[in-house]
Amino acid sequence: MKRQNSSKRPPLESMVCFSVYSAGLAFNRLYRGLLKGFGLTYPQFLVLVCLQHRDGQKVSELGEALFLESNTLTPLLQRLEASQLIKRQRSDVDERVVHVSLTTSGNKLIKNIGCVPPQVLEATQMKLGEIAALTAKLHLLSGSLREHAKA
Repeated sequence: MKRQNSSKRPPLESMVCFSVYSAGLAFNRLYRGLLKGFGLTYPQFLVLVCLQHRDGQKVSELGEALFLESNTLTPLLQRLEASQLIKRQRSDVDERVVHVSLTTSGNKLIKNIGCVPPQVLEATQMKLGEIAALTAKLHLLSGSLREHAKA
């Protein structure tokens, strides 16, 4: 005998993990269209935003901020460097350490795009306060999940 689900919503829609996943996919699609004219992918855009906030970061710091492993981050940085948007430089003190900085072109580009293009804000159909509250809750959620995953 099949068990009847009393909810009319499909099971995936009631799962918070799926809601976060599908929102992430939707953001990626939206940004893909917005960033195409700038010749950037969404992950490349995120690197530029991180460097705009604090230039000269170590590759390891960028990886931590973006939750990317070095085998994913390195090719991403290589493409940004080939586009002359960033420069990588080995530390004089420890050659294993590589610092990443925006070039003049990279800095100009990220300033032109902005951290949150108005089209993204419009697409959410939310007010700034609502987005800030949601962002704060999502940070708490992701932090808790990462801590639990470490255990």
